[in-house]
Amino acid sequence: MQQESTDAKKVDYRLLRRLIAFLTPYRPQLGGAVVLTLVSSALGPLRPYLTRIAVDDHIMKNDFQGLLFFVAVIVSLLFLQGAMQYGLSLLMTWVGQRVLLDIRNTLYRHVERLALRFYDTTPVGRIVTRVTSDVEVLNELFSSGVVLMISDVMVIVWILYFMWSTSHELTLLTITILPFLLIGSFIFRGKVRVIYSLVRRQVARMNAFMNEFVTGIGVVQLFRQEERMEKQFAEINKEHRVLQDKTIFLYAAFFPLVEFFSAVALSIIVWYAAGNILSGVMTIGMLIAFTQFTEMFFRPIRDLTEKYNTLQSSVVASERIFSLLDTDMTVPDAPRATSFDTLQRSIEFHNVDFSYDGTTPVLRGVSFKVNKGETVALVGATGAGKSSIINLLSRFYEFQGGDIVIDGLSIRDIRQSDLRKHIAVVLQDVFLFSRSVSDNITLGRPEISQADVEAAARALGADSFIQKLSSGYDTNVRERGAVLSVGQKQLISFCRALVTDPDILILDEATSSIDTETEHIIERSISTLLRGRTSIVIAHRLSTIQRADRIIVLHHGEIAEMGTHQELLKLDALYAKLYKLQFAAHASVHTPMS
Repeated sequence: MQQESTDAKKVDYRLLRRLIAFLTPYRPQLGGAVVLTLVSSALGPLRPYLTRIAVDDHIMKNDFQGLLFFVAVIVSLLFLQGAMQYGLSLLMTWVGQRVLLDIRNTLYRHVERLALRFYDTTPVGRIVTRVTSDVEVLNELFSSGVVLMISDVMVIVWILYFMWSTSHELTLLTITILPFLLIGSFIFRGKVRVIYSLVRRQVARMNAFMNEFVTGIGVVQLFRQEERMEKQFAEINKEHRVLQDKTIFLYAAFFPLVEFFSAVALSIIVWYAAGNILSGVMTIGMLIAFTQFTEMFFRPIRDLTEKYNTLQSSVVASERIFSLLDTDMTVPDAPRATSFDTLQRSIEFHNVDFSYDGTTPVLRGVSFKVNKGETVALVGATGAGKSSIINLLSRFYEFQGGDIVIDGLSIRDIRQSDLRKHIAVVLQDVFLFSRSVSDNITLGRPEISQADVEAAARALGADSFIQKLSSGYDTNVRERGAVLSVGQKQLISFCRALVTDPDILILDEATSSIDTETEHIIERSISTLLRGRTSIVIAHRLSTIQRADRIIVLHHGEIAEMGTHQELLKLDALYAKLYKLQFAAHASVHTPMS
């Protein structure tokens, strides 16, 4: 994803059109809201107009019976307007919440489809901000913003109509203040627009920091970095507070300015009306009506300015949301992609070239074949390209050159959903969800029964420790499997792979930081997993390497050597060197003393 811009932009009506498209399913409700808006916007300005008639035609003429009628009409209009505004608020809030639901679901589905390349370059906190707080910013826009902006405009139109119908001179005097107010509103909008853009960026930065901090809290505490991290967060938080203070200052300056102009307009009206009332040109009712008109006239102008800022804030948020929705970092299925039922013959890599960033090669001309039922071990130094081969076979990334073929069919011509259904991957970094043990094994797949889960656990030796948990298979393992040891989490990941009975097994079998007893269980589990199965293993264990049908030695993204364990030792080249440096030492540790 591109770096977020800190520049504030004017309202992008193209973005607004895309936002309004989410309102399309709710056109009947919007139609009802518009009708309520048009009617209720006329009821407010109608009251001062009726007040003038009540004062001039009834109070001044001592017609109290007629006055009671107008009072009843005005009170009825108040109740009617209140009921319509209640209905409008309820209706628009209902629409707004459903639109937010649709936008969040659309974002979530899109994020699910993005390739791992996107997550390699995008902070998690930024993604969370898009789906949560950025969407929430749109709440006021959809719940009230657009409709109330229409309402405010209609209120101003109706006020001007009734003012003009009451007195042309007073209407012209009232609107002489308007240019000054518009200039103040323009300056206010420009400054707030800049700050809103910076605030949204700062919120995303704060979320990204918090996500990284919480994820790495163990490292922070272990290396006593609490004070340094606290200072960093305090600095981010302070910048956010400073920006919020600026918005508070602008609002605190602008709204009194509106009230000042309103008071000036009212003063002009009173000054002008005083002499004209005495001369009989104007009436007291007209003065009272224009006093109310003036108060009502500046209120929607102030609200429109505030709604514009809501609109601007929503545009800033929507720009970020649509930037995410427009991100096309996917590994698409080919138009001619077909289904994949089961592995029949082999997996072949043909001169595969791959680079994560498009410039730095990770794999160069990699070619090898894995026949059905074979176990192939990948060995090599860190960064040699072992994990990249696993990522490409799982179609997490798109390779730039060559081809990967399964049973004579290019992997690009196989639907990813079908391919991954027949592949099980056990990674070195096991991820468990904050759900039960059973849920972490089945991952919600309805075709896997509880009996299947328990059978897989027994086969891999995991059943014994699972039964000792507080609620057995129903035990919630907490976030990232916090209640389990490293070895236990790895055993559950083995169960997750075995329970699907996959055609192809991909295994990163690192076993650091586990006790000897668990290591023996994992050793037996790996044997069970590999038995009679087509497997590609990033080998960390001497036993796995020795029983592999073929060993592929990678060096700087290329295949340096290939053969069985004994064949490669006889070559006395790179593999033999790796074996002596790493695996021989490992073997000596586990060799019993005579």
